[in-house]
Amino acid sequence: MKLEPPFRKIIHVDMDAFYASVEELDNPDLIGKPVAVGGNEIRGVVAAANYEARKFGVRSAMSGVRAKKNCPHLIFVPPRFSRYKEISKKIRAIFNNYTDLIEPLSLDEAYLDVTQNKKGNPSASLIAQEIRQRIYNELKLRASAGISYNKFIAKIASDINKPNGQKTISPEEAELFLEELPIQKFYGVGKVTAAKMYNLGIFTGKDLKEKSIEFLTKHFGKSGNHYYYIVRGIHHGKVNPNRIAKSVAAEHTFRTNLTSEIFMLEQLEKIADELEQRLKKSKLAGKTVTLKIKYSDFVQQTRSKTLPYFVKDKSILLDTVKELLYQEKMKNSVRLLGISVTNLNVNTKKKERVLEVQLTLEF
Repeated sequence: MKLEPPFRKIIHVDMDAFYASVEELDNPDLIGKPVAVGGNEIRGVVAAANYEARKFGVRSAMSGVRAKKNCPHLIFVPPRFSRYKEISKKIRAIFNNYTDLIEPLSLDEAYLDVTQNKKGNPSASLIAQEIRQRIYNELKLRASAGISYNKFIAKIASDINKPNGQKTISPEEAELFLEELPIQKFYGVGKVTAAKMYNLGIFTGKDLKEKSIEFLTKHFGKSGNHYYYIVRGIHHGKVNPNRIAKSVAAEHTFRTNLTSEIFMLEQLEKIADELEQRLKKSKLAGKTVTLKIKYSDFVQQTRSKTLPYFVKDKSILLDTVKELLYQEKMKNSVRLLGISVTNLNVNTKKKERVLEVQLTLEF
């Protein structure tokens, strides 16, 4: 299956250890020391770790207890998302000097389509290099980049020369690159899928490429069709500057495990309040409410309910979550609770009425 021009020029920019790097920027005493953002040695989960901490096996989503065990001299700092958002906006402003086709994936990474760019520069590699240099000159932060003709390969490429590097993969190089790539390096192939592929004798892109589309859809459903094409370097996803949110959520990890549903309800009220603020700030509402429960043994459970109308008010969120909480007896003490809203009103063209509820206080 031969790829045909014209090819687009896509850059994936990924900041290096962004949260931790911002903390080092604001507190130079942290430079050269292992730093974890979020969590602590008693409770919580690591949100990000700098490269010094990663040398000891500290990773994001790791418990603070485990991180401290891996690295006894690890320094924990609380996250400051308002500061990260502030810096992220400045990075986005730099991107805007080159193209309006920017698709943010998070505060610290984005796709840029520079096929036709504001600088009139035909080289996406040189544009990526210039962007990275400007980020360092203006913000004193480092970024890595991947450059290719589609989003999928650009995303993979940005990891190759991290930190503070970039990698360009041309259409001519893509076939061999993807064939030699370990299957766990394919963007979108997580641990569970990788393990399933190993059991089917798929260890590299070449192994994946040898499987028919029938074989892949049989074992992986709709995703099998996706895998069949991406290993051949075919991915038609466009850089979308108007990417639509799919969910809005809020969650808290507790310093002490919760054993009583009364205490859980107290915390869920706070979480529902936070979620209501996020929904209203984003001008969003949704029909499906999900309660997330993580037990003290780290087993995670979700319970959902879809309502016949869009909601964004704390009172309805809380009533729905209470129903979900009492749906089943707690299996253990609880370390984390979260509420998310999906099936958002951005996904429909109809202007359906959002149910508004006036909160009244009873004395």
